[in-house]
Amino acid sequence: MRKAVKIGAVAGLLAGCGAIVDQTFDSRMMRVVADYPPEGQILDVGGVPVHAVVRGTGPDVVLIHGASGNTRDFTFDLVDRLADTYRVIVMDRPGLGYTGHTRAHYAQITATTSDTPAEQAELLSAAARQLGADAPLVVGQSYGGAVALAWALDQPLSGLVTLAAVSNVWPGPLDAIYRINGSRLGALTTVPLISAFAPRTRVDAAVEAIFAPNPVPPGYTEAIGAPLSLRPISLRANARQINTLKPIIATMVPRYGQITVPTEILHGDADTIVPLDIHSARLVDQIPDAHLTVLPGIGHMPHHAAPEAVVNAIGRAATRAGLR
Repeated sequence: MRKAVKIGAVAGLLAGCGAIVDQTFDSRMMRVVADYPPEGQILDVGGVPVHAVVRGTGPDVVLIHGASGNTRDFTFDLVDRLADTYRVIVMDRPGLGYTGHTRAHYAQITATTSDTPAEQAELLSAAARQLGADAPLVVGQSYGGAVALAWALDQPLSGLVTLAAVSNVWPGPLDAIYRINGSRLGALTTVPLISAFAPRTRVDAAVEAIFAPNPVPPGYTEAIGAPLSLRPISLRANARQINTLKPIIATMVPRYGQITVPTEILHGDADTIVPLDIHSARLVDQIPDAHLTVLPGIGHMPHHAAPEAVVNAIGRAATRAGLR
């Protein structure tokens, strides 16, 4: 009898906690959508919604954001620097921001895999063509750099620029939070808890860590729409994409020699998230005629910490590609 009472009490406690999580989550998600609506248009690409922001006129340049990101990372500053010279297309990657998954089963709570760089490149390339950009110059940062490399391997483009890109196999395991959030158990437990209760101080600390050793630009954390990345669908997608990336990169590396478009590689020597020596220092020798620019004292966010260097690299790639 006592055992039954205890079980009932525990069940009631869990149910009560679940109700609190649900209420807090619902309230937070309503605010997120209201505070950070889509900046651009939602394209229908083979039944998949793709959020795209298009600004400026000139040769087509596609910008692909990194992990946990969305279009706002680029529209915060870099797009304005480019829009006088190029037609800039920024798109949310699958599962993040307001772009859907390339495959329906990736959205399932119990899934443990997500959109591969090749699948993401295929979807974003199709979206770019729908916008009239048949062979754009493609720029990718961090995880977006892996997508840009996959684009260069299998989709049409005129030039390639990578910014602190994940490009080679790295040693050691990922942080535990990715392994947990990308698992079935994490999808049902830690993900909804983080979505409902992650405090602003943790968000600020995470952003500061991504920018280190460089400062976070004033107003960036408010403008970026960080809460968009705290939605369960985005937390799960981000963790699963990162969890499955290393073996995919291993299959891409032997093919880098097939990339023949003009390629500019930028990487900060103070980047501890995607270290220069493991990634871009190798990539420059793997892609024929690639050019590497090492940015002294710059961390993982060169498009914010050294934006002029990024603009110049895009200009060099565009010139080499005959786009201007």
